[in-house]
Amino acid sequence: MSSRIKLAVLLAIALSVGVAQLAIAEEDVVHAVSGAVTKIDSAAKTVAIKTADGTEHVFKVSEKATSSGIKEGSHVVVHYTEKGGEKTAVAFKDLGKGTVKVSDGTVTHVDSAARTITVKTEKGGEDTFHVAKDASVDTEHGVVKGSEYTAKEGEKVTVHYTETAGKKIAHFIGHV
Repeated sequence: MSSRIKLAVLLAIALSVGVAQLAIAEEDVVHAVSGAVTKIDSAAKTVAIKTADGTEHVFKVSEKATSSGIKEGSHVVVHYTEKGGEKTAVAFKDLGKGTVKVSDGTVTHVDSAARTITVKTEKGGEDTFHVAKDASVDTEHGVVKGSEYTAKEGEKVTVHYTETAGKKIAHFIGHV
């Protein structure tokens, strides 16, 4: 076999391995969504949630998912993967019943030291949110923890938050 053919074969193998690894990595990207639990089906191992915009999502629950304690009506953040249109929940974070508020807007200020973001709301006001260290932030590359989140001014976001001692604490941030 000539050296050109050997080189071509090696390049083809390297390229196919790289494409396969990329496909696997894309399938394993974890995203998150937040909403109220509307149905838990233990037999089918599924959980349905309704988001603030009224969309209902149904998730298969993986064997590794930590879903203990969630109940219908609870507000949760669901970490999931998606393959072939099927969403599989890998983790749930229970935020309680009726305690979560939602705000949509554009990031206007970031204070990394204080771990806050200020968002100009769609109604024209501004709200400052303290980003919880364990907050889930859904980015185009997957979920990151609040402690790893670097907000950028001008980003359009949906913030799911609670209020404690007069502070708005962000538990989930989704990019619009």
